[in-house]
Amino acid sequence: MGKSVYSLVLDDDIVHEIDKLAYSMNTSRSSLINTIIAQRVEMNTPEMRMKEIFTAMQSLMDDRFLLVDQPSSSMISMKSLLRYKYRPSVRYSVELARDMTGKVGRLKVQLRTTSENLITIAGSFFALWQKLEKAHLSQLFEGGFPTVIEGGRFIRDFYSPKQEALSDEDIGRAIGRYIELLDSCMQQYFDHLSDPKLAAALTERSYKQYLSDGVLIL
Repeated sequence: MGKSVYSLVLDDDIVHEIDKLAYSMNTSRSSLINTIIAQRVEMNTPEMRMKEIFTAMQSLMDDRFLLVDQPSSSMISMKSLLRYKYRPSVRYSVELARDMTGKVGRLKVQLRTTSENLITIAGSFFALWQKLEKAHLSQLFEGGFPTVIEGGRFIRDFYSPKQEALSDEDIGRAIGRYIELLDSCMQQYFDHLSDPKLAAALTERSYKQYLSDGVLIL
């Protein structure tokens, strides 16, 4: 859905109220007006789709997760706390693409700590996770598997399956389940740091169980 610049003549009082509402919704005047008009003519804008995806995603999040912020209509961030000394947090940021016919969005995961030891442990977990995903899902991604580990962060791109027309709720729930699994496995990994082989085996078992449940893969 493309965008163009149009001139509108509006009453000053209406603009004032729109600006107040836009501010309370953490959006822009143009975006809010676009949404209001789209609703009136029964169209679904990218911003409306993103909101529905985030709502579906959050519906799967239990009390482990705390919403951090939503800097724009296309991005949301949340965190969970690890049961480890100093209670470090893990931040999950999801940014959605406006055009969801191919790439749906991107997830960035980072352990929020200054401890080099914890960053190294997190890096080991991310490497294991990347290895598991490549081993089980590489055949689904012709252009190479969409994960990167850089600067202590794990980055995962999500793509809509070519053969399926997914609803916004489908996309949101798929991303939500993925984050929920990733967070559970990271906690499990940290719980068994004294036995690295067991930690890796438990992670792999949980991942295989996730796949066997018939989840939607993005």
